[in-house]
Amino acid sequence: MKFTYLGHASFKVEADDKTVFIDPWLGGPTSPLKVDDVDHADIVLVTHDHGDHGYEEAVAICKKTGAFFVAINELGLKAQSAGAKRVHTLNIGGSVKIEEVTVTLVQAFHSCGEGAPTGFVVRFPSGTFYHAGDTGVFSGMQLIGDLYSPDVALLPIGSYYTMDVQQAALATRLLRPKCVVPMHYNTFPVIEADPEEFAQLVSRTATSTKVKILKPGESADLP
Repeated sequence: MKFTYLGHASFKVEADDKTVFIDPWLGGPTSPLKVDDVDHADIVLVTHDHGDHGYEEAVAICKKTGAFFVAINELGLKAQSAGAKRVHTLNIGGSVKIEEVTVTLVQAFHSCGEGAPTGFVVRFPSGTFYHAGDTGVFSGMQLIGDLYSPDVALLPIGSYYTMDVQQAALATRLLRPKCVVPMHYNTFPVIEADPEEFAQLVSRTATSTKVKILKPGESADLP
């Protein structure tokens, strides 16, 4: 799986000839892309409707490329009414298979306007990743690890709105991924965090997991 960090909580993931965007806040201050730069997408996922998670950009990408829009029911219906043609309106615990890619909606602990905040587990034939969305740590992360065995976990570390580095290190231990990528930090002053501190904590508490720190615009094949 090839992960490209698009800043904040936004990623492009490519595997098995499919391209998935998650929370594509391409108008954000750290994003290396704009919607106009996106010429192909198969699936676009939005964890919740806060402005820094790219709902509007997601709808625009889907209208431009014909990609599937996937989100919790209320947000999916909103996207449908905004002109997205191929929409899956999941709810927590539900899955949908889009060709060879299975997308599962999982819980997150946060706030939002429409529906409920969520995370995603995405299973390609060649690997599985978990995007936690905006959340604090919760014991159900161990169940996500047990059920789906994600190869890669994408976890917020910036505190204030989400987990801090210590909580995210515990989340890593609960999930037991092969690799973890920190996100949702250093976009604004209130979420300043040191990813190297996170990496050090993970090395002490989840020794089987490697940490990959990506800069906006940087890509890596993981795990």
